[in-house]
Amino acid sequence: MKTIVSGVQSSGNLTLGNYIGAIKNFVKMQNDLDPQDTRYLFFIADLHAITVYQEPAELKENIRKVAAMYLAAGLDPEKVVLFIQSEVHEHAELGYLLQTISYIGELERMTQYKDKMAKQEKGVSSALLTYPVLMAADILLYNADIVPVGEDQKQHLELTRNLAERFNNRYGETFIIPEPQIASTGAKIMSLQEPTKKMSKSDPITKSSIFLLDPPNVIKKKISSSVTDSDAQIAFDPEKKPGVSNLLTILSCLTGKPIPELVLEMEGLGYGELKKRVTEAVIQELEPLQRRFAQIFNSPELDEILTRGKENASKIACETLAKVKNALGLMR
Repeated sequence: MKTIVSGVQSSGNLTLGNYIGAIKNFVKMQNDLDPQDTRYLFFIADLHAITVYQEPAELKENIRKVAAMYLAAGLDPEKVVLFIQSEVHEHAELGYLLQTISYIGELERMTQYKDKMAKQEKGVSSALLTYPVLMAADILLYNADIVPVGEDQKQHLELTRNLAERFNNRYGETFIIPEPQIASTGAKIMSLQEPTKKMSKSDPITKSSIFLLDPPNVIKKKISSSVTDSDAQIAFDPEKKPGVSNLLTILSCLTGKPIPELVLEMEGLGYGELKKRVTEAVIQELEPLQRRFAQIFNSPELDEILTRGKENASKIACETLAKVKNALGLMR
């Protein structure tokens, strides 16, 4: 049986980029692959969220929002294990054990660490340096064969593979070496205002990101004001036309139409038509999701699903951690 593991951070409101790049793909995998042959574990990565300060009440609400959004998007708790990372203590414990075989130099080379450190005006948390090791623990704890990741997470998965191989070489075969799965389209949705940057939950320019709970009028306004260029030709060229290419990517991911087909359809039309079609596609995708979210968010059913998910995840995690500790010589 193959195991697929992935998670989404619970910091801030989820964006269209989170949905297209991660959650929508999770649902597709759940529906496409045989549940008799594949085990799915999807979690809310709340321990990763606290690498930078989070207001506690807001964090608690965001954790629940992500869980409800998973279900609203179509994840089926009968087919997948859905749980909160911090409720399975083995994540943190294995994270520390893997730190003992991690090198400071390889962690300092992580691109995201360097980027985030450059933006920190005050002291940088040590967790910001070591969180890729916790990410490795998230994956290795469940013997993952496949890990759906965005383009910006490939470096972290490579570290995971290196740590697994290093541990196996030192202490005997313990971990499966996971393989990345990167979506061919939509793996990285860009900012609407700065299309050379990834769409981000934490972007201070709110009109740069479409949030999954944005109402239709806000979505329309954000897309209408999105950056394109002065050329006026609808063409896919991420280097020369990043804004237009980003809109085409969004439209392709939400309609299922290949980008070349969309470009052909809109030949001779202007950016206004492109933005109109993207707006319609986004609203059509998000309206039913928002309705389901409202039903699930405060329901006892959500707590029941998360409790069941915690119990199922803990069984697997406990077995793996015992195996690791025994290999290290920590078990009596």
